[in-house]
Formats: sequence, structure tokens, C-alpha cells
Amino acid sequence: MRALLVGAGGMGKTWARNLASTEDVHLAGWVDVRPGAASEASRELAIDPDYQGEDLRKAADTCAPDFVVDVSSPEAHHDVTVAALRMGLPVLGEKPMAATMEQARAMVKASEDAGKLYMVSQSRRYDSGLVAYRRLIQERLGGLGILNADFYIGAHFGGFRDEMDSPLLLDMAIHTFDEARFLSGQDGLWVYAEEFNPAWSWYKGAACANAVFEMSGGLRFCYRGSWCSDGMPTSWDGNWRAVGPNGAACWDRNEEPVAETVLQHEGFMRPVERTQQPKAELKAGIAGSLQEFLNSLATGSKPQGECHDNIRSLAMVFAAVESSKTQKRVSVSV
Repeated sequence: MRALLVGAGGMGKTWARNLASTEDVHLAGWVDVRPGAASEASRELAIDPDYQGEDLRKAADTCAPDFVVDVSSPEAHHDVTVAALRMGLPVLGEKPMAATMEQARAMVKASEDAGKLYMVSQSRRYDSGLVAYRRLIQERLGGLGILNADFYIGAHFGGFRDEMDSPLLLDMAIHTFDEARFLSGQDGLWVYAEEFNPAWSWYKGAACANAVFEMSGGLRFCYRGSWCSDGMPTSWDGNWRAVGPNGAACWDRNEEPVAETVLQHEGFMRPVERTQQPKAELKAGIAGSLQEFLNSLATGSKPQGECHDNIRSLAMVFAAVESSKTQKRVSVSV
């Protein structure tokens, strides 16, 4: 399978390594709008694509790819993805799908019109701990009524994130919101959210947020997060608690998921049984995304992150931002 990679920044280089190390995949072309960026990255990684340059159409004509991997900036995702789909090329893109919901809807339509797969790489779905946690929830809790996620990291990025209006919700919360959908099997319906920025924050925009989602099955998903919290950090996946009629389950990425479920329905505090779920064996991160994408191309199966599904996670992000700005409960509209 011949791949055309778009984007030669830090994440683009990571994807180049991923493609180059994958059996039966050849990195046939590498494109970046910055003159010389793709060639420089190719030399740095000792990878020699057939085409290295700035022009997506010329790259497609020259190297005859089987698919495109879009690792451009979020603002460019729409133009790159739509152009590739119109050329008849399946696309595997980085998150977030788009910079606006209008763009995301247009990208879904372009996939429909072309009859070609467009999948967004939600790499957290391929975390062995998260997959084990979902199994624990499904097998032990007897349903799900409460799902909470806490995310606290003091991320001193510098660069564009420091200048964003909503850096936490727009750049990072998509992971946690998508994980909530993955764990629960439910979609967001309504949200009330609040953003704020503590006096010590090094971000221009609101680096902290609280959000309560009403999900499609009646679940309440509660998110509390901060990107300006030095000390006592959570993992990048956050700390989770799920509660159902049979008990509760917790997960910190640094630990195996654990549940405590009721043994008998007597007494003031019901006696519980503790169960630890071993982590699953699977390809992690973007290697898992690429594997599922390639399998879908080969078999026609619907992958996780397929655009009709992933837009539902993106919609949760933009609804939370709108709720924060309007100070109202907002419908999650796809």
C-alpha cells in the first residue's frame, strides 16, 4: 500500500516513522506547504519518498498513492481531506477532524460523495488500559449511570496553544470526550460547561473547564480539567470513575482498571468484591489507528473513528465551548 503523507511537523514525523515501520506500507510521497519542509524531514529520518514537495495534486499524480494520511494543522484538515477525497483517495486524518462543525459536515459529505473512507485517528482508543476498562465496565457494573473524568496537567507548551481562546477544550478535551463515548457506547445530547483561567495561568485563553453532559442513554458524564495545574498530575488520559447498579470501576492509566461490585444487598454499606482487569494486548496509539485503517481498506469493515462517528465527539467539543460562552445548557448538534 502506497501512502501519501501531508504535514512534516513534529506529528508528521511521528506518522512518517509509523508508516515506514509498518509492513506492506511504502511512504510514497510527503507534502508540506512550507517549501523544503518535507525534504528536510525526509533527510532527518533517512526516508526517501518518491515525491517530496509542496503540491498535493502533483504528489498524487506523481506517486500514485493508495491513501492519504493528513497530519496538517487543524485549520488545513478540511481543504486537504476534501481535496484528497475528490481525487478518489481514502483519508486517515489526525484529530480534531476540523476547525468548525461546518467544515466537519462538509468533510463527511465529501466522503459520502466520493464513496471513499475518511477515518480520524483517535489514538487513545488503542490504549490497552482503556480497552480493559471498557470491558470491566461492560462485564461488572450492570449498566452505567455516572461517568467522571478528571484531567490535571501543567503543560508548558509555548507556541500557538498559549494564545488560543479555549486551549483545553479545543485542543485536548476531544480525547476525553471521545473516550467517554467509547467507554459508554452513548453519544452526547446536552451539555452545560464553564471555562475559566486562574490568575497564575500562563495561557491567554481559558485553560480550565468543567462540563456536565447528558448522554443518549441517560448517563451523566462529568469532566473536570486543567492545563495549568503543576504538581500531582493525572495521566494524559485522566483519572476515571464509572458507576452502575452493581458497583463502581476506576482507572488511572498508570494502573490496571479495578472494580468493586456488590456481593449481597444487605447492610448499611453493602459488601463488595474487588476485581482487577488485566490490560489488553493490542497495537497502541497511532500504530493501532493505522492497523485498523488498513484492515478497513482491505475488508470494507467500518473502523473506529470513521467520520460519521467521529463527528459526534467533535460536536461535544464545540457544544461545550458554546455553552461556556453563552452560559446556557446547549444541545450537542451533529
